[in-house]
Amino acid sequence: MTVQQKPDSKTITQQARARGAFSHVLDGRALGDKLSTLDAIAAALSFPDYFGRNLDALYDCLTDLSWLPAGEHVLIWIASDVLRRADPKSYLAVHSVLSDAQRALAPGGERADSRTLTVVLTDD
Repeated sequence: MTVQQKPDSKTITQQARARGAFSHVLDGRALGDKLSTLDAIAAALSFPDYFGRNLDALYDCLTDLSWLPAGEHVLIWIASDVLRRADPKSYLAVHSVLSDAQRALAPGGERADSRTLTVVLTDD
């Protein structure tokens, strides 16, 4: 069995830029709870001030992104395992919302428009 290492954030950013995507880095090394993670996602993606700081509001903002330019937006979550270890329930909830939003914005998704969302987890 071969274990494949996740690419580092620099490589992911370069790949995103090469295909014309916008990268947004979420540094999770100090994020041990849900609220700080939500705030960090909001900061990384420049959420509007009306962001409600809960999972429903996270989904709503992630599937809108109208304040960002059209195109692919890549959210690179560095060290997501910090939240996973500190608060597994919150990690699963946030991860689920990110996955749902990514699917909703994909071509043919329920909220597809001129913006797509790609979420990448990395260890560095």
